Order: sequence, then C-alpha cells, then structure tokens
Amino acid sequence: MIIAIDFDGTCVTHEFPRVGRDIGAAPVLKRLVAAGHKLILWTMRSDVEEPRSDHPDIHAVGGKYLTDAVEWFAKNEIPLWGINGNPEQHTWTHSPKAYAQLYIDDAALGCPLIYPTGEDRPYANWGAIEQLLEGRRILKRTGGVLSEANNGTLMGTAYTSPE
Repeated sequence: MIIAIDFDGTCVTHEFPRVGRDIGAAPVLKRLVAAGHKLILWTMRSDVEEPRSDHPDIHAVGGKYLTDAVEWFAKNEIPLWGINGNPEQHTWTHSPKAYAQLYIDDAALGCPLIYPTGEDRPYANWGAIEQLLEGRRILKRTGGVLSEANNGTLMGTAYTSPE
C-alpha cells in the first residue's frame, strides 16, 4: 500500500520552522515499512532561499525546511519511497496531488489527535493511529508498540479533549 504522511503535527509536534518534538510516529512508520508499505512524505515544507511573502502568517526566512524533514526520516531509519510526490504516477497522470491509498495527516477529518494542555495545536495520536491501522489490517495486530506500553496513551502524556 502507498501511504502519504504529513510531517508537522503528524510525525512531530508543530514547531515550524524547527523540527518538532517526538510524538511516537517513528516506531509505527517503521512497522509500516517492514510490512512492505511505501511511504511518501507529503508536506508543505520546502527548501526556500528567498521568501517572497509579506503575509504575517508566512515564515519569511529562508531555510532547508524540507531537507530537515527528510533528514528526520533518515535519522530514524525510515526509508521514503517519495517526497511530495508519487514517483510512479507521472506515467498515468499529470496531477500535482500525490496518489496514495491512505493519507495520514493531523489536519485530516477523523485523524486521532492529542490536545496537550498548554499548547496551541493538537498533534497526531500514534497509539490510536496504530490501533486503526491494525483494525483495518494494514498492520498485523500485535497489541501495538505504543498502545501496549502506554495503555492507550502516548508516552504517558496527559491530554484533554476540546469541548
């Protein structure tokens, strides 16, 4: 299966332009690759030399932001099949959307999230994502590398759901 994975808020906490803190994605992503799935990094990050926006929500400082994300995968020994694109789809479409059978993104409706106390933005709950992947038989049921050790919580992190 081809799986597209967002980065900020999905693999790490939201701390752009820096790479965020670990949220438990690496062990589950390694399980996906070991099971034969192909991962595409699907992110808004890009390497920017000269930003050209005066919009207040745009980080107007150049940097190797996409490279930082790719290096996170390399450091965690998670091979990527594609980066912001499906390397095979050019043979059958010119669409800019990366073709995948599954997209894991903290901004996607239905993605399990952790709402940490005192932080502005939620991030992906990899214990719950792992259980969903097992429930859909994308991964073999093992009790989970995250969920079993934490009884459904992520590394003991306390969180509250929004009202």
